[in-house]
Amino acid sequence: MKDPYQNRRLVIGGIILFTGILYLIRLLILQVLDTSYKLSAESNSRQREIEYPGRGLILDRNGKVLASNEPVYDLMMIPRKTESFDTLALCSMLGIQRAELDKGIQSALQYSRYKPYPVVRQIDARRFAILEEQLFKYKGFYVQTRTRRIYPEGIASHVIGYMGEIDLNEIRQDPYYAVGDYLGQSGLELQYEKELRGRKGIRYQLVDVFNQVKGSYEGGRYDTLPEPGKNLLTTLNSELQKYGELLMTHKSGSIVAIEPATGEILCMVSSPSFDLNKLTGRERTRQFEALSADTLEPLFNRATMSRYAPGSIFKIVQALIGLDLGVIRPQTGFKCDKSLIGCHNHPEATNLKKAIQYSCNPYFYQVYRRIILRRQSSNIFTDSELGLADWQKKVMSFGLGQLLQIDLPGVSPGFIPGPEFYDTWYGRHRWAFSTIYSNCNGQGEVETVPVQIANLAAIIANRGYYYVPHFIRSIGEKGELPEVYRMPHHPDVNAAYYPVVINAMRAVIYEPSGTGRRAQVPGVIVCGKTGTVQNNQGEDHSGFFAFAPMQHPAIAISVYVEHAGSGGFWAAMIASLMMEKYLNGEVTQAEKEKMVLEYKQF
Repeated sequence: MKDPYQNRRLVIGGIILFTGILYLIRLLILQVLDTSYKLSAESNSRQREIEYPGRGLILDRNGKVLASNEPVYDLMMIPRKTESFDTLALCSMLGIQRAELDKGIQSALQYSRYKPYPVVRQIDARRFAILEEQLFKYKGFYVQTRTRRIYPEGIASHVIGYMGEIDLNEIRQDPYYAVGDYLGQSGLELQYEKELRGRKGIRYQLVDVFNQVKGSYEGGRYDTLPEPGKNLLTTLNSELQKYGELLMTHKSGSIVAIEPATGEILCMVSSPSFDLNKLTGRERTRQFEALSADTLEPLFNRATMSRYAPGSIFKIVQALIGLDLGVIRPQTGFKCDKSLIGCHNHPEATNLKKAIQYSCNPYFYQVYRRIILRRQSSNIFTDSELGLADWQKKVMSFGLGQLLQIDLPGVSPGFIPGPEFYDTWYGRHRWAFSTIYSNCNGQGEVETVPVQIANLAAIIANRGYYYVPHFIRSIGEKGELPEVYRMPHHPDVNAAYYPVVINAMRAVIYEPSGTGRRAQVPGVIVCGKTGTVQNNQGEDHSGFFAFAPMQHPAIAISVYVEHAGSGGFWAAMIASLMMEKYLNGEVTQAEKEKMVLEYKQF
């Protein structure tokens, strides 16, 4: 009789045989063909080290190095491999206090008993040379080579930015990083972190029982080479930047200069500033805490974050919008009626040019009134709402009240009020022109940022267009400029009206009763406008913007000096010196320079 279970036994036997063959093949791969598992088995004699790439350099527009690197060394500890050691001798070699070493060891134990942790960071080359000879005495310790930033010129701190150690939240967001890594925390260092950082490599080395390296593992078969970070060629003119920082010494404020034809930022000065070289190395934490506690706020970038009322500089925008809407003509004159709004004494503003030249407040009260109340509705509240909405749209087309896509983190948008804002503040149909007239001269609720004002100067210099201000010229060897910085933007105003205000801005500098005569530059025709910015906390701010030369503009500039009074004085003089330095290569106005350098606010 045939065994009814014979087929079942054959199937089961076949499965067992097949499974056994699979196991044999897998064992052959693991033990003979694939040596990667051998790495784990030999972990006691093999040391895995990260090879950190050189961070990309940051250069000025002429190739001068603004940020580079130097080697430093971290003392790494793997807690489970350590044995008792002479802590005092180790502290002596490293030049540190026992408390610092104990803190590092405690952090390592809390982090992991199996993973390396940097217990002492950024050891300099001299200390490393001493440590290297004695390291074999300290089982479970090894040295990790890194680089740290150095800043040869010591300028443009707010633009270049500083580095800082990564925290656990940042590691979770980007697994590229590990404990002890440094990355950009501000400025270009943060904006272009991924381009600058490069890519890490890995090196496996054989070590003996004394923790001394005996050579590479498997001839470097499993090593990967680090890939250096890309260099950044910036738009900064280091000589102009250096001079601007000198002029702003002991003053609060900013200078921003732009090349109108390209949108390239030639310099960006924020004062008071700080020394980037003090935010590297072992003393970084202490120095950063001191800067953070400083009441003068040296870490704050006034050029991109300060929101000021633009003051009379804003009259240029009002003039262009008024002309474009047809509510005024170049020949339009208004009486300087101080009962409408306060003004200084000056000749009668019988046309637009003279109104800008004299900076007549009542004149631009009337211009703004005509812009807002255009009889689009018989209801004064609705008419004001419609007029303000049109005005807001046109003002924002100049890059005001919005985020310019400048390649720096933390740029403020400023603020241009619209109907929604006043509806929230006062209630719908509870406000009209008489409520908001203080906007007419760049006061009221209007807020702008210095870099926006420099860009406004570039728009006028270009007769009606701008490129987004930026710091990058190229990334790496053949890096192309991002498209956002190659696209022209055109404000919502007919280009035919720009020559009218340009001629008036020339008159501000050169004709009688012009408010900006201190901005003159020898041999160059300058067009500019002063702005005295009302301030509720102390003396008014001094503001000025300009471009030069008049016919073929090469520089557009804004200057703000906080608590310095009239815009036609300190801000205008600083702008004059900066423009002469850039256009002529040297400064001949010795008396003006002396006055600026001797003026100190702190």
